[in-house]
Amino acid sequence: MKKVLFVATVVKTHIMEFHLPYLKALKEAGWETAVAARNDYENPADCVIPYCDNYYNIEFERSPFKPQNIKAYKELKKLIEENDYDVIHCHTPVGGALTRLAARKARKRGTKVFYTAHGFHFCKGAPIKNWLIFYPAEKFLSRFTDVLFTINKEDYSRALKFHAKETLYVPGVGVDIDKFKNTAVDRAAKRTEIGVPEDCFLILSVGELNKNKNHELIIRALKELDSPDIHYALAGSGELLDYLKNLAVSLGVEHQVHFLGYRQDAAQLYKTADVLVHPSFREGLPVAVMEALASGLPVIATKIRGSADLIEDGVNGYLIDNSVPALCEKTRECISEKNSGKITAVLPEKYDVKSVVDEVMKYYGEPEEIK
Repeated sequence: MKKVLFVATVVKTHIMEFHLPYLKALKEAGWETAVAARNDYENPADCVIPYCDNYYNIEFERSPFKPQNIKAYKELKKLIEENDYDVIHCHTPVGGALTRLAARKARKRGTKVFYTAHGFHFCKGAPIKNWLIFYPAEKFLSRFTDVLFTINKEDYSRALKFHAKETLYVPGVGVDIDKFKNTAVDRAAKRTEIGVPEDCFLILSVGELNKNKNHELIIRALKELDSPDIHYALAGSGELLDYLKNLAVSLGVEHQVHFLGYRQDAAQLYKTADVLVHPSFREGLPVAVMEALASGLPVIATKIRGSADLIEDGVNGYLIDNSVPALCEKTRECISEKNSGKITAVLPEKYDVKSVVDEVMKYYGEPEEIK
């Protein structure tokens, strides 16, 4: 039986969010599957990974400079050397870096190492420190990579200058278009459930509450829009929860901002909102934007790599500069155009999870058959 190891920094917010369709496809193809990642569930007992034969809790830290990663590297290297994996597929910057270093001997024995870059930390507009740290690291580590998957056009163009045996573009990790398109919801009841007035204009964001996701921009825009009929719902959890709550209070818009926490009903929330606003500073290919478009929900997003791959400005959504005035302008435009049909939110079929999984699975097989 062929064996595959998936490695990522965390389980709940990465493996469970993005990789279950791939684990399922591999299991159905007869592979023995394993996952190595940190158990990031609040209750560790909740960490149950479908389609996974063997799970290894390795305490990766997201910051590459944390000393805990030295211990994680040693554990990962021991795991790889004790198992004869046919393929090791790694994800996330830290998980991808430590895995490719730890798998060097295994590659000499025939193991193939795949790396999916979910958005390089260096990109147009990224801080100079990101370029100084992550660009040389990724270029060096590409030497130990058999297949490098990139998920947006900017990363693909840049990665072609690296040293991986093969560099590919695939359209993200894929979303279940049928699921999001066909989800039915009682809009009024759902709004009541989440504490939102039935007749308000509802802005939605879906994603972790961290600095990169830039939810602060929307809260500040609410203040400038100065309309009690505009509400904002955030679906997600994270380290900035208290900061964002305090910001809403300080600006006097706390009654218009609804913190929903980590949700498993995103498909219903997209059908309940009037627009998704995705103001990130950096993305690979944002899943929330893909899900919203698949649901028929227009999107306002910052003009960055990834979002620009998905949104045609003025057609299925809007691309804006990262500023409160720009967001206010497009929000007002969306309100005035509501139900006008000017914006038609549709996600092309190439982003469907079935298509993306099929494309990635072409590179699995017996070691000598992997391209």
